[in-house]
Amino acid sequence: MKNFEKIRGSLKLLILYLLKGEELHGYALMQKLSELFINYKPSSGVIYPALQSLKRSGYIECIEYTKYNNITDEKKELLNNNGNNGKPKILYKITDKGKKYLIENSEKIKKIFEHINNVNEFYNLGGRELKEAMVMVIREIPNLSEKQKKELKNVMVKSSKKIKLILLRD
Repeated sequence: MKNFEKIRGSLKLLILYLLKGEELHGYALMQKLSELFINYKPSSGVIYPALQSLKRSGYIECIEYTKYNNITDEKKELLNNNGNNGKPKILYKITDKGKKYLIENSEKIKKIFEHINNVNEFYNLGGRELKEAMVMVIREIPNLSEKQKKELKNVMVKSSKKIKLILLRD
């Protein structure tokens, strides 16, 4: 079994990774990041501060799409339909410094994707249901009878042991 270190700066590296392929606006980045995860949908309150930090570090630059000559009609249509209240639409583009940083952190990126794949597989194996049940237990603890607490303890201990036995086999 592998112990995963806490992966710091994962979101910023994932944003750079996505921008390596194409220039994107913030909403498109949120959509692409959501596609990577089964259990996580990043909000604008998370994405935009990360983008500002990347910009301050010189890893990305902002381009108003109206001044960008190589934009495709499809991307222009998407930006026009994004409802930005007349404000200029901003595309984010990775800089050479950002590309270098991405290369320097290629092992970290590999670990991030391995972790994402493991978490997604966990959810596919019933992890979503397990998480929902545990959240429900935590929320209901004050209302549980002693009999219910004893039953839950029995189920959780037996399940934990069974999971460990499965993992330790072969």
